[in-house]
Amino acid sequence: MNQKTLQEIDYFRIREEIAGYCVSAEGREKLMAREPLRKSEEIERLKNLSREWNVFFSAGRANPVKAWEPVGNLLSVIKTRGAALTLEQVHFLGQFVTSINSVKKAVQLHAQELSLKLLPEQVAALPDVSEMEKKIFRIITPDGEMRELPEIIAIRKQIANLNAKIRTVMQSFTSDQKLSDVLQSNVPVLRNGRQVLAVKASLQNRIPGIVHEVSQTAQTVYVEPEEAVLCSNELIQKEFELQAAIKKILTELTEALQSDIPAIKQALPVMCLFDTTQAAERWGASHDCTYALEAGIEPPLLLKARHPLLGDKAVPIDIRFMEGKRVLIITGPNTGGKTVSLKTFALLSMLNQSGFPIPAGEGTRLPVFSNVFADIGDDQSLDQSLSTFSGHMKNIAQAVNSAKADTLILLDELGSGTDPQEGTAISMAVLDELIKKQSFVLVTTHQGILKNYGYTNPCCINASVEFNQDTLSPSYHLLMGVPGESHALDIAQKSGLPSGICKAARDYIATEQADVSALIRGLNRKHVELNKVQKEAERLSAEAKEKSDKLREREIELRRRENDLKKGKQQELNDFLIHSRRQLENLVRTLKEGEITREKTLSVKQYIANLTEDTMRLDAKIEAEEERISKDEQKLAAEKASAAGKHTAGSNKKTKKKLSNAEALKYATSNIDVVQSDSQKAAKKTVPSAALSFCPGARVKAGNGSEGILLEQAKKGVWQVQFGSIKMQMKEKDLKLVQGAESDSSVPLKADVSIELAESSSNGIYERPVFELRLLGMRADEAVHALERQIDLCVLHNFPHFSVIHGKGDGVLMQAVSDYLSHCPVVSEFSRAPAEDGGAGKTYVTLK
Repeated sequence: MNQKTLQEIDYFRIREEIAGYCVSAEGREKLMAREPLRKSEEIERLKNLSREWNVFFSAGRANPVKAWEPVGNLLSVIKTRGAALTLEQVHFLGQFVTSINSVKKAVQLHAQELSLKLLPEQVAALPDVSEMEKKIFRIITPDGEMRELPEIIAIRKQIANLNAKIRTVMQSFTSDQKLSDVLQSNVPVLRNGRQVLAVKASLQNRIPGIVHEVSQTAQTVYVEPEEAVLCSNELIQKEFELQAAIKKILTELTEALQSDIPAIKQALPVMCLFDTTQAAERWGASHDCTYALEAGIEPPLLLKARHPLLGDKAVPIDIRFMEGKRVLIITGPNTGGKTVSLKTFALLSMLNQSGFPIPAGEGTRLPVFSNVFADIGDDQSLDQSLSTFSGHMKNIAQAVNSAKADTLILLDELGSGTDPQEGTAISMAVLDELIKKQSFVLVTTHQGILKNYGYTNPCCINASVEFNQDTLSPSYHLLMGVPGESHALDIAQKSGLPSGICKAARDYIATEQADVSALIRGLNRKHVELNKVQKEAERLSAEAKEKSDKLREREIELRRRENDLKKGKQQELNDFLIHSRRQLENLVRTLKEGEITREKTLSVKQYIANLTEDTMRLDAKIEAEEERISKDEQKLAAEKASAAGKHTAGSNKKTKKKLSNAEALKYATSNIDVVQSDSQKAAKKTVPSAALSFCPGARVKAGNGSEGILLEQAKKGVWQVQFGSIKMQMKEKDLKLVQGAESDSSVPLKADVSIELAESSSNGIYERPVFELRLLGMRADEAVHALERQIDLCVLHNFPHFSVIHGKGDGVLMQAVSDYLSHCPVVSEFSRAPAEDGGAGKTYVTLK
C-alpha cells in the first residue's frame, strides 16, 4: 500500500490506538506491523475472529488473554548450551504458559454455549504446555519469586543465622554503657554492604576493627568490629553459594526447556492472533463500530460513517455509489467537511482491509482495494523546487499511472493552484482517464464546470456538503445526488471581510454565475422536496404492509384454530379407534374359537375397509390443511424478513409426525390376514413363467433375499406375497421379479375372501406376529422360544409394537421375558403395562 497516503488519511494513528488494547508487547508489535490486506479470505478470517470475541465479551465473559512479556527472544538463550535464563525471564515464560491455558479453558468452556467456531479451531492449534508449566512453576511462584527448594533452604538458613549473629554483635556494642561516649550513634549503619558503627575519630582505638569510611569533617569514622568481620566474611561466602545454587537450578531448567522450543514457536503466533483480534474488538466496542460486508460486485455503500479521530464531534455521513458509477464529485462550502468525507471513506476502507471493525452503521459494504493514492493538502517544497501546482501534479501523475480497476484515488481540490480554465481542463482530462481505467475516485472541488461534468457524465455522482442558509454555516451532512455551492462570499463576510468588498464581488459575478447558482439552489430545493415525498411514500407503504401482514396473520390464526378444532374431533375418532381395536380383538378371539364362515369374513372385511377409508380421508384432509397453513406462515415470515433486509436461516427443528388413524388401524388389525380357505385352495390358475410382470403367480425376491410368489394385488402398488408358509403384504417397489417358475406351475388364487387368524401350534409358536403374545402356562424355555419366534416374525412383517402376557405368578416367566428383552438387539424399549391393562402381568414391547 502507498505509505504516504496511509499517513495522510491517519491510518497509522488509528492502528496505534487499536494496538493500545493489546495485552502483550508481542501482540502490540504484531498489530503495529499490520497493513491493509489484499486477500478477501485473510480479511474475513480476521474479522470473523473479532466477531466471535464480540459474542464472547457480549455474554459477560472476561478477557481470557492474559498479559505476558516477550518470550520470542528467549528462544536463542534456551538453544545455547550452558546458558541460563534469569529468574525474570523464567517468569515471562510462566506468564505465557498461563495465558495459553487461560484461553484454552475459557474458549473450550463456552464454545458450545456461545456457538463459537473459529476460536475453538485456533485453540485446537495450541500445543499442550502442561509439562512446560510443571517445569517452570516447580522453580518459581506465580508471582515470579524463587520457591523454597531443598537445594537452597539450607543455605538461606545459614545466611539468616549469620545475619542474626551480626545483629547480636552490633547490639552488644550499642547497648554497652561504657562505650556511650565513644559512639556517635546507638544505631548501626550500612557501608559497602556491611554493618558498621559510627565512632568518634579521637576514640576509635576503643573499638578494634576495620575502618570502612571517614566522614567529611573527619570527626567520625565508621568501624566494623572484629567480632562482626568474621561473620560478614562468612555471610558473603554463603550469599555467593546461594547465587551459585540458583544459577545451577536455572541452568538445569533452561536445558530442560530445550525440548519445549517447538511448542513455544507453535503457540506464539496463535496467541498473538488472539491478542490482536481481541484488541480490535475491544477498540471497536469502545467506538460503537461494526464489521463491513464485502461489496463484491455490488457498489460500495458507507452508512452513518464517522471519522474515529473526531470522537463525539463527528457527524455521521452516508456515501452511496451506484451501479456503473465510480467517480464521486463532492462540492460545497469551505470548512464544510469535504476533505473529511474523503478521508473517512479511505480510512474506513483501509481499516476494513486490515480486519478491523469500523465506526459505521450495519449494512455497510466496502470493496477490497489493491492500492490507495491521494492528493490531499499542499505538497509545496522549497528544497525540491516544487510549487503548489507542481506538488499536486506529481501526486496526480503517480495516481493516474498506477490506477487499476481496484484502485482507490482521492483528489482534494482538483484543478486548484493554477489558471482556473486550464486547471479545469486538466481535471476533466484526468477524470476521463481514471474513468477509462474504472478506478474508484473521490474528488472535492469548487469549480462549477466540474459540477456540470459530474452532472452530465454517466459514470459520475455529484454530492455536496449541506449549508445552513439561516446561520451561514455548514451542517457537515453529505447530500448525495446534487452539487453544492461554495458560499465563499457568505463565509467571507461572516469571517470579517468588509461588506463593501463582498458587495463588489457579488456585482462582478452577478452576470456570470447567477444562473448557475440559481440552478443549484433549485436542484437542492427539489432534492429536499423529493426526499420528503419519498419518506412519506415509504411511511404509507410501511403502514399498508403492516396492516396487510396483520390481516394475513389473523387469517392464518383463524385457520389454525379451525384446524385445531378438527384435531379435537380427530382425537375423538382416535378414542373410537381404540375401542374398535378392542372389538377387533374380541372378534379375532371369537373367530378363533368358532367356525369361520363366508358371511363372517365378508362382514369383517367390509368393516375394516370402511373404517380405514374414513380415517385415511380425514387424515389426508387435516394434513393437507396443516401443510397449507405452514406454507402460508413461512411465506409471510419470509416476506417480513425480506422487507427488513434480513436473511434468516431455515430452522433445523424437526417435527415429530403423529401416528395417523389409518396407521393406528393398521397396527390394530395386524394380527388378521385375508387368506384362502380350505375349499378355495383347490382353485388354481396357470401363469406363464416367461411373463416377467407383476401378476398373480409371478416369482419375486424381497430385499432380504427371500423368494416368494405373488398371490394378489391388495391395492395399487401393494401385493400379497407367499413366502413359504408365511403370507404378507409388501410394496411393489420393494420386490424384484425373477425367472424360475415352470410353465405348468400354478399358484392358488383367491376365489373368496376369508379371515385367517394367526394360527398357533401346540407349543405356542406362531406363523405370523400377533398383537398380543400369550405365554401363560408355558415353561421358561418354551416362553423364551415363543418370544424369540414372535420377534423374528415382527421384524419380517415390519410389525414394531406388540404386548406379552406372562402373568405374575412366582415371577419366573416375567423374569425370563425381561432378561431376554433387555439383551435382544432389535428391541428399542419395553415397559410394564398400566394397572388397568394387566399391570405387572403384561409387558409392552417396541422394536427398532
